[in-house]
Amino acid sequence: MVPGTHSKWVSRKGLLSRGEVATIFKKGTGTLLWVLIGLALIFAFINGFRDSSSIMAGVISSHALPPRLARYICGVAEFAAPFLFGIAVAKSITTDLVDPSIISLETITMAIAAALIWTIFAWLIGIPSSSSHSLVGGILGAVLLVDGPQAIIYSGLYKVILPLFLAPILGFAAGYVIMNLIFLATMHATPKVNNHFRHLQIVTMIGLALSHSANDAQKSMGVITLGLILAGKISSFDVPLLVVLACAAAIGFGASRGDWRLMRTLGQKIYVVRPVNALASQVGSSLVIFISALIGAPVSTSQVVSMALVGAGSAERVSKVHWQVSRDMLTTWVLTIPITMFIAAIFEELAVTLHF
Repeated sequence: MVPGTHSKWVSRKGLLSRGEVATIFKKGTGTLLWVLIGLALIFAFINGFRDSSSIMAGVISSHALPPRLARYICGVAEFAAPFLFGIAVAKSITTDLVDPSIISLETITMAIAAALIWTIFAWLIGIPSSSSHSLVGGILGAVLLVDGPQAIIYSGLYKVILPLFLAPILGFAAGYVIMNLIFLATMHATPKVNNHFRHLQIVTMIGLALSHSANDAQKSMGVITLGLILAGKISSFDVPLLVVLACAAAIGFGASRGDWRLMRTLGQKIYVVRPVNALASQVGSSLVIFISALIGAPVSTSQVVSMALVGAGSAERVSKVHWQVSRDMLTTWVLTIPITMFIAAIFEELAVTLHF
């Protein structure tokens, strides 16, 4: 811990200093690290399970692929991506956001637990919420309560927050523009052009799956690597190959299972998706997510794909979109960060009160 750091925890026996808290957790560091790793891998699995619905909604709704085959292809692409791209997002979401010399292993464990709780809750009620927002909210809530604002790296915070809110806007714009370009290019085409759109959708789905995993698998990789640093297992932010393999397997297996309920929300409830809509949204969202992964900007796949679908539908006809569904999703996205901050704060208080 950094000298001069005097943040306190409150328990039933009074105020505990950070040194006393560290003593409480010291004996259980090994166990706590395994808990963190387990939670991070479950988070990656749920992330793949939920967000694959965004990736596959178009190809399944337009009957470009049968659901089972789409899930398997998506799962393979999701598994492969972490080995093909860098770790810029992993750093952005962890060591570029919070100071490892100030925070503790228990803090980051509570953060991932809060993010996981909200992610599972949103999945159970069928809302395509953002796992990226939930993780950022969990980290900020836990760190601010325990370690104080001095543990936040504010230059990194801007780098994380801005992409999360700008990416859906860019997704909408990309879907809208690409849809208009497709209309322009196929102005005199016959209805048979839809068959070509269906075939192209398979390619764009694979590209979207690769870009998704390149961005989202890194979030669990970053959490586990930060945990290894805090537990003293490694000294620098170099993601071990075993961590990459574990996170790739978790997100790939999750993607191979898919979630039909969210596919229905994205593929039918927003509006009835045609092959051309799915193609435009997949191309647009793939570009946004892939570029974000390359520059280390964490984004929400479900947000970008959903808004790209809305943009593609709006380009065809504004009244085509069921705007109430879009508003419900937007409300969930806005509330995710403050809710997970609150959940993380509750977990931290419970951990100290019970001397967990």
